[in-house]
Order: sequence, then C-alpha cells, then structure tokens
Amino acid sequence: MATMETTSNPAAPGSLYGRQDDSARRARARSRAITRALRRGLLGLLVLAAAVGSVVALRPRPVPLDVGRAARGALAVTIEESGMTRVKDRYVVSAPVAGSISRLRLDPGDVVREGDALAEIAPALSPLLDERTRAEAEARLGAATSSLGQAQAQAARAAAAKELAERELARVKKLADAGSLPSQALEQAEFEVRMRAEELSSAIFAGKVATEEVRIARVALGKDGGRSPRSGHVDVLAPVSGRVLRVHQKSAGVVATGAPIVEVGDPSALEVIVDLLTTDAVQVRPGTPVVLQGWGGAAPLAGRVRLIEPSGFTRPSALGVEEQRVNIVIALTDPPEQWAALGDGYRVEARLVLWQSNDVLKVPLGSVFRHGDGWAVFRVEDDTAHLTTVSVGHRSETEVEILSGVAPGAAVAVHPGDRVKDGVRVEIR
Repeated sequence: MATMETTSNPAAPGSLYGRQDDSARRARARSRAITRALRRGLLGLLVLAAAVGSVVALRPRPVPLDVGRAARGALAVTIEESGMTRVKDRYVVSAPVAGSISRLRLDPGDVVREGDALAEIAPALSPLLDERTRAEAEARLGAATSSLGQAQAQAARAAAAKELAERELARVKKLADAGSLPSQALEQAEFEVRMRAEELSSAIFAGKVATEEVRIARVALGKDGGRSPRSGHVDVLAPVSGRVLRVHQKSAGVVATGAPIVEVGDPSALEVIVDLLTTDAVQVRPGTPVVLQGWGGAAPLAGRVRLIEPSGFTRPSALGVEEQRVNIVIALTDPPEQWAALGDGYRVEARLVLWQSNDVLKVPLGSVFRHGDGWAVFRVEDDTAHLTTVSVGHRSETEVEILSGVAPGAAVAVHPGDRVKDGVRVEIR
C-alpha cells in the first residue's frame, strides 16, 4: 500500500512564513526609501547652504568709515605760530674807542639812570716787541737823537750868523748916517739880518721836529716815561634811564671800537615778534586780534597786530627748506599787571584771528573734498553714502563753513577714502 507524504512549503503563498517575508521586504523598502529621501534632503540642504553662502560671500560688504555731524556753532580762521617778546626801545651801549675796559659792576636787572658811568675805558698797553722790531726801534731812536743834535747845531750856527749880521748892520748904519757909505750898502745889511733871522727860525722849527721824532722813537720802545697807562680814560655813559637787560663784556679786557658792552632798556615796555610765512602774512592787517598762549601764565593774553615789517627774510625750516618770512609786531592790550612776569626774549604761542563768527553751519574739514570744479561730501543716510555737492566758505584747521548743500544734523563721512562711492553701503565705526 502506498504511503502519501505531505510536505509544507514556507514560501508558499498564503502561508505564515510568506506573510512574514512580505512584511520584511516592505519594511526594508520603506527604510531604503526613507534613507534615499533623507539623502536627497541633506544634499538639497547642502546645495542650498552653498548657494546662500556664495550669495553672501559675493555680496559687497559695507565699507567702515567715521562719521561727523553738520552743526551750527562758532568758527574762527586763525594762523598759529610761535613768537618772542622783546623790549620796545633797546639801547646797545658799545665802546666809543678801543682800549682796556674795567670790570663792570653791573648785573642784568640793575637800574641805571641817564648819564651814569657804566664802564671805564683806558688806553691799551703797548704791545711787546720782538728782537728785530726792538732793534729797528732803537735804531730809529738813535737816528732821531742824531737828527736832534744836528738841528740844535744848525740853530746855534744860525743864531751866531744872525748876531754877526746885526752887528754889521749897526756899523753900516753909522757909516751910512755919516755919509761914508751909500744907501745900497745899508739895504744890503738889513736884508742880511732878515735872512739870518729866517734861517734861525727854520733851525728852531727843525729842532722841534727832531725833538718830537725822538719822543716818538722813545714811545715805540716804551721809554716815554711820562703818562700812566690808565691816564686819559673814557667813561661809557648810559644813554637812557632803565634796567640792564644784558651784559656783553663783564670782565676787564681789551675791547675794539664799537664792541657791545651792555644793553639797556625798559622791561615793562614789551612787544611780541612773530615771524610768519609771507604767504600767510598777506592775510594779516594792522589791528588783527591776537591771542597769546603757552607763555606760562594761567590765562591767555590779548593783543593786536601793530606793524607788519615791509621787508622779509629767508630762514630755513626744520626740514632744511628755505622759507620767505616776515616779522609781525604785536602790541599787548591787556593791563601790564597780567603779564608782569614776562621778560625780554620770552617764548609765546601767538594765535592770529583773521576771521570769526559765532553762528555758522560747519562740518569737519576731513569730510569735504574736491569734486569737479567745486566741493562735495558723502552724506550718510540709511547706512548708504550719498554724494552731495556743497558750497564752502571759511575754513579753520579742523572745520569748514558750509554755505549750502547739507542741513544741520546731517551725518557726513570723515576721510571717506577711495572705497566710498555714491550709493555704497557703509558701516559706521
């Protein structure tokens, strides 16, 4: 009898195992689908992020800049330069003659009166002679002595001849009166007396000349033996009353003619000297107000320009460049009590006010630049730079007057640079 065996197939449809395999396959398919979707999503996000990053990276960044404000206020056009005080009327007392000056007992600040003796100048001592010069001088002395002896001998001979001529005249006159001699002989005798008298006078003068030559030769050798080296001194007198400002020759010594000895003046009568570039000086007028600062006092001093010297001069600058300058004389207008501590030659800082106003519209000087034939600024509004044409007026070292173009309170770029253009986004630092 045949036996029939029944075999179960797990994969057969409708079986329990078949249903489990289908569920697993569907789960794996869903998992793969989800994974693919996630990958696509991540890839899309990466592409989007890269695109956004590229856009952000390629987008122009705002230009950082400094900003100032247009505001109304005071503005002054000034020129600042260092200057020096000086006494208005200064008298330099110099040596009237060459010689040996005595030691001065005066010091700077001493009071002197007009006519006071400031110093005494005596004749200088004779210089020392070398051997050759001394020998020459001794030879000249010997020659002068011999000439003196010769002149004396000639004078004695002329005196004897004159005496003889006078006796002869007396004898001839007696004979002529007696009629023994003609009148011509008398005239000849009188002429002879006159001639001998003239010869005696000439011999006497020659003797005096020889005497002076001997004295000159003795003086050259220092053997005059007469006047003291301190005799015949000259007093140097004060020309005006005032104070001694400076002593040039304090110790005793030899001075030449015209050598400065002391300076005298009134230190309470001061003025200020400022040397300006000639290009700046043409803007200055007499009466221009001046503020003096940096002189050491607690408050600045007031002054006014008194004089602009008509002649300029050349002076090298700190960089070695030759500059044409001219002196400006400033008179102090404050009471002397406020600047009593100032003296001659003190340094001050002068601020010359060429123009000023208390109510003008102004912007920082660095915000204005040339644009075409005029001026312009970059007005900052909504983080954007806008090129704006303006009209400018006066300017100082830090600010400039705006006549038209911007309103009070407007923000303007200060030193914008080449990156700032019209319509460029900016970032205020």
